[in-house]
Amino acid sequence: PARPSKGIGVPMIMINTAQQLRETIGDERCDGYIDKWISEIENDFVKHEIKCVMEQVAPDGSIIDHMDGRTLNPGHAIEGAWFILHEAKYRNNDSRLIELGCTMLDYMWERGWDKEHGGILYYRDVYDKPVQEYWQDMKFWWPHNEVIIASLLAYTLTGNEKYARWHKMAHEYAYGKFHDPINGEWFGYLHRDGSLAQTAKGNLFKGPFHLPRQEWYCMQLLKQTI
Repeated sequence: PARPSKGIGVPMIMINTAQQLRETIGDERCDGYIDKWISEIENDFVKHEIKCVMEQVAPDGSIIDHMDGRTLNPGHAIEGAWFILHEAKYRNNDSRLIELGCTMLDYMWERGWDKEHGGILYYRDVYDKPVQEYWQDMKFWWPHNEVIIASLLAYTLTGNEKYARWHKMAHEYAYGKFHDPINGEWFGYLHRDGSLAQTAKGNLFKGPFHLPRQEWYCMQLLKQTI
């Protein structure tokens, strides 16, 4: 039988889906659903005692001390952080949601940013034990898209220069390493040292989503701010 667990991806994507539905068709039920999913993330996945956002937990929110349960995906958690910051912005800069979203970003930047080579590590173990997946120390394109959004959104909401600095670090790394200046678009995968792992710009997993969303969202945010 499978090990009972739940992942942060479900409440994250439901928050974002409800936000899109609210924006497009004005469904008044969305606010209540979003509150519910934010509460689930805050109560079950955010672990203040170890400064971490879990990728999956037991049904009761406890940490599963197994290779699967200990695996963190910093880029994914940071994506969830900016969904919550986006909600804070929608709710007239709700201070509680700003604090929650920024805390999630803080925890997972510290866990994910590679202080030796730069960039976001793909997987980490919550207790710094060995990670199951062999690509755990590679740099994938999409976590950098999410960090670029999250750091810019955090900076515009708080004015904290730390987030401007993180945004600059992530932006310079991503556009210096993933971007193809000759043919355009981004490569998808780097080794830990930032060297190119392979040249395909599209495959079963890398589609045209994270990069254009980042470009569009940040452009809109800057237009509103400047």
